[in-house]
Amino acid sequence: MPDNQSVDRLAIETVLDSLDALVYVADMDTHELLFLNAYGREKWGEPGARKCWQVLQKGQTGPCAFCTNPLLLDEEGMPTGVYRWEFRNTLTGRWYQCRDQATRWPDGRLVRIEIATDISDIKDLQDQLTQAQRQAEQLANEDALTGLANRRALFALGNAALEQARRQRHPVALISLDADHFKQINDRFGHAGGDAVLRALAGVLKQHTRAADVAARLGGEEFAILLPATGLDEARELAERLRAKIEALRLSHGKETILVTCSFGVTASQNGEASLDLLLNTADIATYRAKSTGRNRIEDQGWVQIGS
Repeated sequence: MPDNQSVDRLAIETVLDSLDALVYVADMDTHELLFLNAYGREKWGEPGARKCWQVLQKGQTGPCAFCTNPLLLDEEGMPTGVYRWEFRNTLTGRWYQCRDQATRWPDGRLVRIEIATDISDIKDLQDQLTQAQRQAEQLANEDALTGLANRRALFALGNAALEQARRQRHPVALISLDADHFKQINDRFGHAGGDAVLRALAGVLKQHTRAADVAARLGGEEFAILLPATGLDEARELAERLRAKIEALRLSHGKETILVTCSFGVTASQNGEASLDLLLNTADIATYRAKSTGRNRIEDQGWVQIGS
């Protein structure tokens, strides 16, 4: 008949084997695996008098670099209490929330007891939520049709660029552009044709602007480009390149070809002292003048004069 100590040990092992979590005990000096519950044996196999890193990890030739043993003892080698951490197992690829603690084994040696609960599903959900949040933030600042910045993003990024320009005393230019006769394009080719034109215009802007520039669709067929550290002459040169590239577009739509041109307005602020609203309004005036004097051309509204 088994003695009370054996019964107690069997009862404890029965409880530990019933847990849906890894429970193991390893010698803190030799790393010998002294106990592995049923969950652990099912996932990692029988311990077979091997060391913990030989059973539980992949590709280890010695104790793990991430072993928590040093965190479980104080300077005098005494247990410090519970240490909790998260870890992706190198053998299974699953994420675990671990509870580690140093304690004395019945024979007096120090051992590490770890309880590791699989949290992979939670991690996956967190990743999905993070990705969804990033997508939501992107959608909040991106024009869905063209992939350019939207008006909200233009103001957020533009105000930051203007603030930097004021500190560094750099000029900032702004180009506005508007597709000519866009209503006629929509009427003739339908909204699918109109959308194709808008995407093509966005493609030209993306291709011919710098990473620091902010190209945005303001709405409808209206676009704007904010150009940090750019003077009036450089902005006008860019506008002319864009005008020529857009005029050269040939968009196939069924058996027909869509041609498109844009009218441009250009302005700039000497030291970033003008507000983004003022730059946009000034460039809009120039764009309207370009449309009223023939379209497919550029009007230069000059440097914005504050207080004049």
